[in-house]
Amino acid sequence: MLKFIFPLLLLMKYFNKWNIVQLGLFFMSFIFGLSCFHNFYMFSLGYMLGMDYISYIMIYLSIWIMSLILLASQRIKYSNNFFSMFVMVNLFLLLFLMITFSATDFLLFYISFEMSLIPTLILILGWGYQPERIQAGVYMLFYTLAFSLPLLISLLVLFYKSNSLTICLSSSVEGSYMSVIWYFATIVAFLVKLPMYTLHLWLPKAHVEAPLAGSMILAGVLLKLGGYGLVRVLVLFQVINLSYAWLWVSLGLVGGFVISLMCLRQVDMKSLIAYSSVAHMGLVLCGLVIFSWWGYMGAVVVMVGHGLCSSGLFCLANIVYERVGSRSLVIVKGLLSFMPSMGLWWFLLSISNMASPPSLNLLGEISLIISMVSWSELSMIGLSLLSFFSAAYTLYMYSISQHGLFYNSIYACCSGKVQEFMVLFLHWFPLNVLILNGNLISC
Repeated sequence: MLKFIFPLLLLMKYFNKWNIVQLGLFFMSFIFGLSCFHNFYMFSLGYMLGMDYISYIMIYLSIWIMSLILLASQRIKYSNNFFSMFVMVNLFLLLFLMITFSATDFLLFYISFEMSLIPTLILILGWGYQPERIQAGVYMLFYTLAFSLPLLISLLVLFYKSNSLTICLSSSVEGSYMSVIWYFATIVAFLVKLPMYTLHLWLPKAHVEAPLAGSMILAGVLLKLGGYGLVRVLVLFQVINLSYAWLWVSLGLVGGFVISLMCLRQVDMKSLIAYSSVAHMGLVLCGLVIFSWWGYMGAVVVMVGHGLCSSGLFCLANIVYERVGSRSLVIVKGLLSFMPSMGLWWFLLSISNMASPPSLNLLGEISLIISMVSWSELSMIGLSLLSFFSAAYTLYMYSISQHGLFYNSIYACCSGKVQEFMVLFLHWFPLNVLILNGNLISC
C-alpha cells in the first residue's frame, strides 16, 4: 500500500505547480487500476494497511474524483485564489481517504475517518461562496464529531473485550441488553456520514455553501465513508443487527420517499442534487443491513455509480453558476437555447441519476430491489414510491432548467469549453461503461 501513498506524498512537494499535480494524479489512477490482478482476498498488506476488493474500489474512486476535481477547478488557478493551498488541502484529503479505506486496524480507521473532516472543512470555509458557509461548516463539524464520540468509546470497549482491533480478527458480539446500546453507539457515526434520513441536515447546507471541489468530494467519496464503515462494523453485530434491520430499512425507504418529495419543491440546483444523494444513500443503507449478497453487491455498485453521477451533476450546476451567477431554477431556465451544447450532458447525467440503462445505478438498484423484495415483500410499496419519485424530481430538474424562456438580462455566454466537456465525459464514461463488466462484481 505504501507504493501508492509515497507518490502522493511526493506530489505534495509540487503543490504550487497545478499541472504537475493534475498529471500525477491521473497517472496514479492509471497505475492503481493495473493493480487489480491478484487472487487474494487481502493484498498490499503491511504497516496496518491493506486492501480487499471493496477497499480497492473505494480508493480508485477517490483518486479518480480527486483528479477530476483539479481538472474542473481551473478557475481557482486562473484567478490566483490561493491555488497552491487549494492543491495541498485536496492532496491531504486524498491521503486521509486512502488511509481510511485501506486501514486494517479499527483505531487507525477511526483516526483517518475523522481527519478527513478537517480538509473538507477548510475547503468549505476557505473557498465557499456565501457568508453562510461558516454555519454550514459548524453544522458539519458538530454533527460528525458529536456522533463519532460513541464510536471511539465502543472501539475501546471492543479492544478491552477481544484484545485486538484488527478488522479481520475481531470477534462477533453476543446479543445482550448492553450489546444493543453498544451496537447503536457504533453505527450512529456512519449513519450520520452516510447520511441517513433524520441525521442528514448537515449535508444540504455543506453542499450548497461548498465550492465545486467540496461538493464533488462530498458527493463522490465522503458519503461513501459511511457505507464503507457499515460494511466493516456490522460484521461484529450480526445477531443484533438481524433484530433491528427493519428499523433501518423503514427509515431508508420512508426517508427516501420524503426526501424525494422535498426535492420536488427545491429551487436551488445544488440543494436538489444534494437532497437526491440522501434518497440514494437510503437505498444503500437498506442493502447493507439485511445481510444478503445481492444487497451488499447492489450497495457497492450504487455507491460507485452515485459518486460519479452526483459529482458530474455538481460540475454542471457549477458551470451554469459561473455563467449566470445564480443557481436558482427560476433564473437559469431555458438553458437549451442559452447553452445548447451542454444540453446533451444535462440529459445524459440526469437519466443516469434516475437509474436508466446502461448506467451503473441501474445495475445497483436492480440488485437492491431483488434483495429487499426477497427480504420482505412489503418493501415493494416503498421501493415503487422511491423509484417513481426519483424519476419525477430528476425530470423536474432537467425540464425546468433546460426548457422555457431564458432570463432576459443574459445577453452573451460561452456554451462550453473543451476542458469542461472533458470533465463531464470522464464522469459519464466509467458510469456507463463499467456495467459491461458487471459479472465481475456479482461473482
